[in-house]
Amino acid sequence: MNWYQLDVDKVEDELQVSIVEGLSEKEVQARKNKFGENELDAQKKQPRWLLFLKQFQDFMVLVLLGATLIAGLLGEYIDAIAIMIIVLVNGCIGYFQEQKAENSLEKIKQLSAPISNVKRDGRWEKVNSRDLVIGDVIKIKSGDRVPADIRIVEASSLELEESALTGESLPVAKTGRAIHQNDLDPQDQLNMGFMGTLVTKGNGIGIVVKTGMNTEMGKIASLMMTTKKIITPLERKLAELGKILIVVALALTALVVVLGVLQGRPLYDMFLAGVSLAVAAIPEGLPAIVTVALSLGVQRMIKRKAIVRKLSSVETLGSASVICSDKTGTMTENQMTVKKIFLNDNFLTLSGEGYQINGDILLGDRKVGANYPNLDAMLRYGVLCNQATLKSINGQYVIDGDPVDGALIVAARKFGMAEDIKNEYQLLKEFPFDSERKRMSVIVEDENGRRFLIVKGAPDVLLPRSSFYLAKDGRKQLTASDRERFNQALENMASQALRIIGIGIKPLGKEPINDEDRLEMDITFIGLYGMIDPPRKEVKPAILACRQAGIKTVMITGDHINTATAIAKELELLPESGQVVSGSELNQMNQQELEKKIEDIYVFARVTPEHKLRIVKAFQSRGHVVAMTGDGVNDAPSIKAADIGISMGISGTDVTKEASSLILMDDNFATIKAAIDEGRNIYENIRKFIRYLLASNVGEILVMLFAVMLKLPLPLVPVQILWVNLVTDGLPAMALGMDTSEEDVMKRKPRNPMEGIFARGLGYKIVSRGIMIGVVSLIAFMIAFQNNPDNLIYAQTMTFSTLVMAQLIHVFDCRSEKSIFSRNPFENKYLLFAVISSILLLLIVVYWPPLQPIFHTTALGLFDWILVLGLSLIPTVLFAITKK
Repeated sequence: MNWYQLDVDKVEDELQVSIVEGLSEKEVQARKNKFGENELDAQKKQPRWLLFLKQFQDFMVLVLLGATLIAGLLGEYIDAIAIMIIVLVNGCIGYFQEQKAENSLEKIKQLSAPISNVKRDGRWEKVNSRDLVIGDVIKIKSGDRVPADIRIVEASSLELEESALTGESLPVAKTGRAIHQNDLDPQDQLNMGFMGTLVTKGNGIGIVVKTGMNTEMGKIASLMMTTKKIITPLERKLAELGKILIVVALALTALVVVLGVLQGRPLYDMFLAGVSLAVAAIPEGLPAIVTVALSLGVQRMIKRKAIVRKLSSVETLGSASVICSDKTGTMTENQMTVKKIFLNDNFLTLSGEGYQINGDILLGDRKVGANYPNLDAMLRYGVLCNQATLKSINGQYVIDGDPVDGALIVAARKFGMAEDIKNEYQLLKEFPFDSERKRMSVIVEDENGRRFLIVKGAPDVLLPRSSFYLAKDGRKQLTASDRERFNQALENMASQALRIIGIGIKPLGKEPINDEDRLEMDITFIGLYGMIDPPRKEVKPAILACRQAGIKTVMITGDHINTATAIAKELELLPESGQVVSGSELNQMNQQELEKKIEDIYVFARVTPEHKLRIVKAFQSRGHVVAMTGDGVNDAPSIKAADIGISMGISGTDVTKEASSLILMDDNFATIKAAIDEGRNIYENIRKFIRYLLASNVGEILVMLFAVMLKLPLPLVPVQILWVNLVTDGLPAMALGMDTSEEDVMKRKPRNPMEGIFARGLGYKIVSRGIMIGVVSLIAFMIAFQNNPDNLIYAQTMTFSTLVMAQLIHVFDCRSEKSIFSRNPFENKYLLFAVISSILLLLIVVYWPPLQPIFHTTALGLFDWILVLGLSLIPTVLFAITKK
């Protein structure tokens, strides 16, 4: 079907849909069942059985399995079976860890999926683009990616950049008219929009004609979506660390084996002990636990309304030293309310809050109505030059569209204007708002055939384009003194933290209506709307918390400099010595001058998205790690350039979301603070279990090494070494990754991004604790062996129990950089459960007769446990006292 050749009504007939009503939910479900979901085929995932088998591909595990096979052939069936079971359980834990990480990443991917504006059952609603079906009526605007192949039916200054499809980077102007030519290539089908292409200008409405793999994009193999595993810088560092640890562990293990053989111990015993020690010492589970910790942290962020698109940003969050934040909607409520109108040289006041239509328009104390000159016209034009709609949901009014447009509709409704006033006019042309033009225009025709242009936007843009103004007694020439009067009103309203929108009109004849720049000259200026968007209550405490964390907050806004200053002071963002810089002042500075002054600037007003890129680079040149927020398509370059790009989940465009590493589901500044808090905590949790795992592994190697060096019998048998590794490394290490943040996590300075894993004394703590754990375990062995030299199993059970208990006590020490006494041990319920489970497993192995011959253990008495616990406490207590 050549959809581009069909008229709009023919397309509706073919697809059995009405542009006015859209599809019904029932029809949507039927079509989804027939055609499938609107997504490109992803790379096939690995089968679960293969993922499970990969847990056993590690070289040392294969060597261990080979050794157990030899043990079985030599008749050591119990040892062989026990080791096989432990390896299998270890493999299962690794498999479930990887599965959890993959599932978490998949959820994140789904949450950050593009959203489409679709008409269903006569109502516009936002749905996941994956749920679009053939026949859906969709709305697209500047900054969106086209979610499927569509036949455009309405286009208002609509331009699409189709380089992903055609290789041509210049935007293509689109139309809604049928094209009666045969065999046109996709790039020549000017009434079609193709999946994956970018809306660079204007807006439009289209009908979905192809979805998923049937789209033009679906035919291009290079654009097939793949499921690549994301490797973060931290994971890369840990992989490199793992290689070093493997070499060290193998060297120490080889030393143990060689010394043992030289002392005349059986080669087979030493080989099996050495391999078991190597398997236990090498932290092969570290990458999986890091991924799980990252994904669990990301899940916590989602609960706090922040979606992480790039796992690497989780690490970067802990280093953020500057947050450059939009004002509107991020620091404020994004519920614009018109509070003042400047008209006929008078200030009118509007009562009422938010989007509720109850309220009056007052001149002083007197209510004004339709008899007040030009008021009806000003409010009417505000509704006509408007893309928003006001909806009532459960008795509460909400805005679908831009909050500024919504505020103008609410103001008109307070005046008593009918909601269907737009039906009295025919919309001929629309020039949409964008951040460069700072204005929006429409050309309408009334019932008498008279045409006129209505324009609204920034007063400093509209006034220079105005030649006339509307006075009480009609249109007059705009003189220099008139301009000064409007500017004074502008200053007056801005000083009250009001956002100001100007509005004007221009009568038109039957001339062409395509040249927006020419048409938007010689305007008749009517008046000023002053609206307020109150600050969010939670933002001020969030800014204070960021300041205590060593993070500077910078406000970036397109608002008037007085409005921005007033809001910044109200939020206590602007210190007394802090500077406020306007876009025009920024234009007069070169980049070097900006870099010199940037540390003293806290507010940027009247700036364009292009300025944002300069601001990011200026802060980065001073060594800062910068988080930058944005929502418009023009914000994408600065968001991409920032160390942490943050897009708005509600108001953000698809392009901005794709460029960002973090999406705020509620567009709220306080969520950025929560994400930084969580980001810092995730990094600290990873350090905690690295500290725990490596100190435990050092202890396991050293107890064997010291015993061999002292020519003592082996204090642990291979199956015990593997059991210690399974019981103490698995659950407790995972539980540390779920630890909540410490109270002072947001009172520390940002982490240096160049900081190594072992920074801040972590390397010393690992080695010193590891040595102490090894020493106390050896002391337990020596005491038990000296008291009962004929019972080696008893001495090995004492060593085994002391090693496990010392590690389980040490895990609580790892929860804080300070000491074990600085945190409530009952705070982390997961850790408490993990430790209790590990202790129960230890007791089962020691006391349950069927397992005693397998694990070479014997029952211990009360005094034995007093000795075990006393020795196990020494490393933690000793270092806590030393720290104190």
